[in-house]
Amino acid sequence: MTDLIQTDLINIEQHGEIVHIILNRPDKRNALNLPMMEQLDSVMDDIERLNGVRVVILRGEGPGFSAGIDLMGFMTGELNDRFGEGWRENLFTLTAFYQGIMTKIEACTYPVIALLHNYCLGMGFELALACDFRIATTGTRLGLPEARIGLIPDVGGTTRLTRLIGVARAKEYIMTGREFDLTDAERWGVVNHVVAEDQLMARGIALADELCAAAPLAVSYAKKVIDGMTDIERGLRMEAWAQSILIRTEDVMQGAQAMMTKQKPAWKGK
Repeated sequence: MTDLIQTDLINIEQHGEIVHIILNRPDKRNALNLPMMEQLDSVMDDIERLNGVRVVILRGEGPGFSAGIDLMGFMTGELNDRFGEGWRENLFTLTAFYQGIMTKIEACTYPVIALLHNYCLGMGFELALACDFRIATTGTRLGLPEARIGLIPDVGGTTRLTRLIGVARAKEYIMTGREFDLTDAERWGVVNHVVAEDQLMARGIALADELCAAAPLAVSYAKKVIDGMTDIERGLRMEAWAQSILIRTEDVMQGAQAMMTKQKPAWKGK
């Protein structure tokens, strides 16, 4: 094993032809904040420059994969320095930045396997959806709860989930914020496999080894052809448009506050 990069929020390890990206904010349930996403963006560029890589594994340190976006970033002004104090009035720059990171993962030269355990919610689930394969442990919580705080999944979740499971099912899960039953998730291709937690790494490595045994150019071109069969760019633009409106509503502030205080939101519809 070679430790290539050790940062405070994202780590990279290389094990032969397999590179591991590790979300490293376990004390916050790997909630995705701006510094973490900036580091992930940089890490994806670093991986493209490494030699001898065939497969990327994305996983989370600690008790779970990722609980989603860190809502405190919306409250503390964390986003102001990079996107300006008026970022809510012009959300497109922020959304484009986060969408760009997910697209970079999807467009990675190498196949990316997400190893999911215990929880993979909101933007954490959007991150997993940008990967080529997803392996989850029994009992993992999967879902896009954004509608329950007055938003939609806007960094590829709406588009990629629809591509995976079809329009009717995607509407049901996105518009209700309901979490997936893992049996359904596996049957519909949301996850490739469901395994016991102590088998997660072994199953991921086994899939990575199979990919490494295939011809590298064939794997890379197959990925590009399959991903090129749908117009994801239009979906991302629609996500950004809708979120730019929703982020300025009273409901989204009510929803975020209710989620943090674990109370039922009093929706106003405005």
